[in-house]
Formats: sequence, structure tokens, C-alpha cells
Amino acid sequence: MNLVETRLAKLARNGDRGAFEELVNLYKDKIFHLAYRMLGNKQEAEDAVQDTFLRVYNNLDRYDENQKFSTWIFRIGTNLCIDRLRKRKPTYSLDAEMPDSEGNDFYAMLASKDELPEDQIVLSETQQVIRRAIQTLPEKYKSVVILRYLHDMSLQEIGDVLGMPVTTVKTRVHRGREYLRKKLDTDANFSL
Repeated sequence: MNLVETRLAKLARNGDRGAFEELVNLYKDKIFHLAYRMLGNKQEAEDAVQDTFLRVYNNLDRYDENQKFSTWIFRIGTNLCIDRLRKRKPTYSLDAEMPDSEGNDFYAMLASKDELPEDQIVLSETQQVIRRAIQTLPEKYKSVVILRYLHDMSLQEIGDVLGMPVTTVKTRVHRGREYLRKKLDTDANFSL
């Protein structure tokens, strides 16, 4: 458990705006990345971040100091994104272009220092295919796959964030990965 975050949460609960601002600064990018990956839309992700911090601020008195703050805030952010996804009507095409993620690609760090321009094009196309495939995941798999592979959370942490048993998380990660594997195999002859 991070004692600094717990201390900041206590101070914020008692009206210290500077402490709350520090919490926002610690988590705004992480929550944005989570929301962007779940929602696939920059504006919606920014709105989800604002909603997350508004909900955190309004519910600081409910924060259990025996729990990791990161788990609590990720649960709030994830649940808000899931709510937004549920309210959506399926108006997007499975092969629609994803908006550019403005440098937030998790595969960008895989690039070699000696990369040739044609390799960069292939990597960029691969990233787009994977992003599109993640967006097609059923809602119940999307959140666990994003938390596991894009936020590098353990199965236990995901279980804590989503409020479900680790066995359920493990099953959903496996099924989500299989869904992606099939999607990528049929769409672009990629393999995970």
C-alpha cells in the first residue's frame, strides 16, 4: 500500500485542495490511458477522467485506507467507462478507423533503434490493427484485457478493481486473448 497516496487522500478528505491536486496529477494520465483504451475516443476519455475525479472527490469519505488508492481509483474509472460503453448504441463499424492515439501507443516502445522506414510503416499498421481488434472485444473482456496488458496489472489487482474473483479474471483474460487471436488471424493474419 502506498502510504503517500493514503496520506494525500486523508488530507484531501479534510479539505486540503493541494493534496487532491497531487492525487489528480498522480493519476490523470493513467486514468486517461485506461479510458482511451476502453472507449476509443479522446473526448470521451477526457470526460471519463473528469467524471472519475469528480466521483473520487465526492466520495473521499468512503475511501477505505486499508485498500490501495490505485485500486480504488481504477475501479471508479473502469466502472465509469463500462457505464459509458453500456449506454452506447452500436453505431461503429468493426473495421472503422481508430483515431490516432497521439503517442500513447503501448507498442511504440517495441521499436528498434535501427528501424527502417518500411519497418515503421509495418509497426504502425500493426498497432492500428491491434487497436481496432481491442475495440471489437466484448465489454466484459475489454476491461480485463486493457488492465492486464496495457496497464500491466496482476490478476489479483484486476479482480480488486473490478470486484470479481481472480478465477473469473483469469478466464476473461484467456477468453479475451483468444477472441483477439481469432480476430487478428482472420483480419490480418497476425498472431499473438
